[in-house]
Amino acid sequence: MATLEELCREVWAANLGIYRAGLVTMHSGNASGIDRRRGRVVIKPSGMDYETLKPSDMVVTDLEGRKLRGRWNPSVDLPHHLYLYRHCPEIGGVVHTHSNYATSFALLGRPIPVYLTAIADEFGEAIPCAPYTDNVGDHIGQAILKARGKAPAVLLAHHGAFTFGPTPRAALKAAVMLEDVAKTCHLACLLGRPKPLPPEEVRKWYERYHTTYGQSKQR
Repeated sequence: MATLEELCREVWAANLGIYRAGLVTMHSGNASGIDRRRGRVVIKPSGMDYETLKPSDMVVTDLEGRKLRGRWNPSVDLPHHLYLYRHCPEIGGVVHTHSNYATSFALLGRPIPVYLTAIADEFGEAIPCAPYTDNVGDHIGQAILKARGKAPAVLLAHHGAFTFGPTPRAALKAAVMLEDVAKTCHLACLLGRPKPLPPEEVRKWYERYHTTYGQSKQR
């Protein structure tokens, strides 16, 4: 079981990761993680430059959003992260970005169909787009949860993207992959009308990626 300090470092690394990958600018976006045994959530502080962040700058709250540790205020997106953690027990990390290509689809209110084998691999189905909603209370969290399917990502119309996974690192990977495939799809849509892969091909690629791809732990 990881310590709270280790989770703070992992969340810090995820925040630094979205910045280095060019998925956020200035102070936008955030990453968080949860320690479910202790009921603690770790998230980026609000309005701080990514390149100056340290693991000790991460803010620790409970699942009700009460700050328990840290000198800074937590991200203003904390309520959306908390809503997902409270309603999705399998989620251990959440990332929020306004990355350009993914957000271009969100601006149009369009999901990203499974045009690419890379989408089939990582996401297993179309990346949905939740309708625009105001930032009051749990509305954004509710919209994300309602739109969510198998894919570890949801676009939010007129806003940006949320990705999630069993760990903050997994949520970071989904965010990087989301922007990568969104860029390819965006460029392809400028040239013509791509066709989604057949459902049986999507299943084949997803199962391969999640069962035989990479190195087994025994190796």
